Amino acid sequence: MVLHLDDTFSALADPTRRAILARLALGEASVNELVAPFRLSQPAISKHLKVLERAGLISRSRVAQKRPCRLEAARLKEAAEWIEHYRRFWTESFDRLDEYLKTMPAEEGDHDHE
Repeated sequence: MVLHLDDTFSALADPTRRAILARLALGEASVNELVAPFRLSQPAISKHLKVLERAGLISRSRVAQKRPCRLEAARLKEAAEWIEHYRRFWTESFDRLDEYLKTMPAEEGDHDHE
């Protein structure tokens, strides 16, 4: 799992690639359909698609003359699980800090600063 994280996060670092993934979350699309909402050329979008494909975030098939792209969410799930581990760590750390702070006596003069 961890082997793919570098490729996944590198691919996700670009806002155009994130937008492409958001579009593909709605369903598969051709390269021409993916070019439409961007002010980029078809070759530029194709380069983004190659990065996403190498990262395992999309797949492309061949249907006659078309090469529809489809989201492959498994790598996103791996990244989300990795992030979730650290979210839990910070949540637990803040909960412990909160409990510790509740045990400390309030100091005089801390309540009202005029």
